[in-house]
Amino acid sequence: MDVLSALSTARLVPVVVLDDAKDADALAGALVAGGLPVAEVTFRTAAAQDAIRAMADRGDILVGAGTVLTAAQVDQAVAAGASYVVSPGLSRAVVERCQEHGVTVLPGAITATEIQAALELGLTTVKFFPAGTSGGAPAIKALSAPFVGVSFVPTGGVGPKNLGDYLALPSVVAVGGSWMVPNALVKAGDFAGIVKLTADAVALAASL
Repeated sequence: MDVLSALSTARLVPVVVLDDAKDADALAGALVAGGLPVAEVTFRTAAAQDAIRAMADRGDILVGAGTVLTAAQVDQAVAAGASYVVSPGLSRAVVERCQEHGVTVLPGAITATEIQAALELGLTTVKFFPAGTSGGAPAIKALSAPFVGVSFVPTGGVGPKNLGDYLALPSVVAVGGSWMVPNALVKAGDFAGIVKLTADAVALAASL
């Protein structure tokens, strides 16, 4: 199964911020136990590359790198075992480096101009970020009219209360969020709590 098909099956993408790579294996285990073997590990901390490697080495979870801003970070993510790359904005350098590596890339695009630029780079799936402050589900619905065949992964400001609004849209492949992997629980080592939050999120998505 390719990355986009796997994300479409999962419907949810946990957006993970890890301050310490030693927590990566336990967090990945919690996501798998909760029924969601997917993670987007953000390059917002120095632990990102080692955390991606620890998760990827497990072999039972689809790991991507998030908040990738440069071609050099693409190289680091791919070297660590990331199967896909997510960027908050549309960078030609990032997209082209991902294409050179043969890894799926989801650049951020919230305007018609950015979506057209993504199409010119050969992409048909983009990250819609920050979703909550960029018009949310109604904006995606409006953009889907002229851009037939373009798919979106909305992230930012998404939670249990508005999840259904996004998943109801045919153009939404999956939704990214961090509510099932709160940093406070990770730091506290409460991975049982993350299993429960993840299982609840999976059940909610399945019911919508």
